Amino acid sequence: MKHTVITGASSGIGYETALAFAARGKNLIIAARRTEELEKLKSKVATINPGLDVVIRTVDLSVAAKVYEFYESLQNYQIETWINNAGSGSFASVGEQNLNKVTTMLHLNIEALTVLSSLYLRDYADVEGTQIINISSGGGYQIVGNSVAYCATKFYVSAFTEGLAQELKEKGAAMQVKVLAPAATESEFIKRALDLDEFNYEGLVSKFHTAKEMAGFMLDLYDGDKVVGIVNGKTYDFELRDPIFPYVSKTRT
Repeated sequence: MKHTVITGASSGIGYETALAFAARGKNLIIAARRTEELEKLKSKVATINPGLDVVIRTVDLSVAAKVYEFYESLQNYQIETWINNAGSGSFASVGEQNLNKVTTMLHLNIEALTVLSSLYLRDYADVEGTQIINISSGGGYQIVGNSVAYCATKFYVSAFTEGLAQELKEKGAAMQVKVLAPAATESEFIKRALDLDEFNYEGLVSKFHTAKEMAGFMLDLYDGDKVVGIVNGKTYDFELRDPIFPYVSKTRT
């Protein structure tokens, strides 16, 4: 029995991605901090396909020790796809940003994603049909004012993931590594980044996708052979592309 791991699955893109993969008949391991929301997701999956195995892991991946514990807790499962969707944001100028929020963001967006990608890679790089999909952002390819630190974390995600994909291709590994870069997406992201009780995208954001639409784009990326799935920031069309950042092959040992 094979499973797909999705972190940050309690809402937004992670939640809708879980439903999209469930519709494909994929067994799931869903992880987030909110157990109640994961239980709701598990119940929703059961209405799509009651025969699927859905494993819940309640974990705060901004805590380094918890990241390792989370991965170790999955050693008895065979994992065919690992989706690092968990992430957070911080919208403020660098000199005025909440450093506690920024520190958590760095741990979650960079550290946890890197550790989980690395651990999964070590165990599954040569297993046919395996994939890592890391969630970056349009802000992982351009710097946005009042989001400099957030964009920097997503530049890391984009560069790390593209570089890993190139590295594995050079080695002839079976695993595929891909990066999804959404633009504005209707979710809890802005509400949490700005510490708001509510945030209504309609009327406040000129262009955006729903989380369900982004989950559909995720499947397009999953099904294809391109490394980058990115939303065009001007047209909001979804594009599948080869790696965007330059990569220099290793020439000396």
